[in-house]
Amino acid sequence: MPAVDLPLDQLERHRPPLDEPADFDTFWQTTLKAAEHPRPVVSAERIDSGLRLVETWDVTFRGFAGDPISAWYTRPAGTGGQLLPAVVEFAGYGRGRGLPHERLTWANAGYAHLLMDNRGQGDQYGSGGATPDPHASAPGGPGAIVRGILDPHDHHYRRLITDAVCSVAALRALPGVAADRVAAVGNSQGGGVALAVAGLVPDLAAVLVSAPLLCGVRRALDLTDDGPYGEVAAYLAVHRGAERAAYRTLAYVEGISFARRAYAPAHFGVGLRDTVCPPSGAYAAYHRYGELTGHDPAREIHAYPFNGHEHGDATHTRRQLAWLHSVLDGGQA
Repeated sequence: MPAVDLPLDQLERHRPPLDEPADFDTFWQTTLKAAEHPRPVVSAERIDSGLRLVETWDVTFRGFAGDPISAWYTRPAGTGGQLLPAVVEFAGYGRGRGLPHERLTWANAGYAHLLMDNRGQGDQYGSGGATPDPHASAPGGPGAIVRGILDPHDHHYRRLITDAVCSVAALRALPGVAADRVAAVGNSQGGGVALAVAGLVPDLAAVLVSAPLLCGVRRALDLTDDGPYGEVAAYLAVHRGAERAAYRTLAYVEGISFARRAYAPAHFGVGLRDTVCPPSGAYAAYHRYGELTGHDPAREIHAYPFNGHEHGDATHTRRQLAWLHSVLDGGQA
């Protein structure tokens, strides 16, 4: 498959103008204020995963509207008395948290790891989820990205991003977590959600984003019909005349807007042949990262010219591990 977006030399300068809602900050401040809770964790039950080198808990925490959100909390075995740096991970589009033995990279690297379930998803890939979305009744299509797309207050991603912000508070409240050393990690939808968390949680320690969804949304809709963006196009092909309302809603979950407000050091990965999440969105978020914060956060981006949505895959994970080690642990073993 040939390259699908701008040439690399143009991507390295890509800093497009942004049509950002004037009440973007107020919208999210009001949304998150309503979700605050002094005791974010509802329950944390130790389970037998069948693995001897890690310990896992089935966690429920309060998300949007106080809804119960499921997650797996995993940490290296025998570290119960230690405060560990921690990673909260957000899953891709259509996935749930799956089974507790599926995602072990971060725990095996020595971190406490919280994998958040995606409310109302989990039926397209992986091993399922455990969190319904009781608010998904507004007009929109069956796919998550178009649920409630005619009004930002009804949109699925308002709830999912709020859950993600709440997951950081929940992780910090769990035993054995160094609350000042929490990183957000995600790929695809999870990358877009991690970037939103970086823009909404000012004291996050680090963010790792690869092939992020929800970045450069308007441009992506012009470039591709693959994946979630194709669902938006399919919806608008039927609901002719709904473009203005849909574009307005999507502007409130635009990853570039969240990136502008982020403080944490950031690590990006992108495949230049990605037709699911075109690379110009990731580059735009990277170039405008932290521009509203008054300082210039450390960040780096890695491009894989012959890869698509899988970007650098395991090679990129190796880079992520080395980078996060240097940021959260100061390079000390």
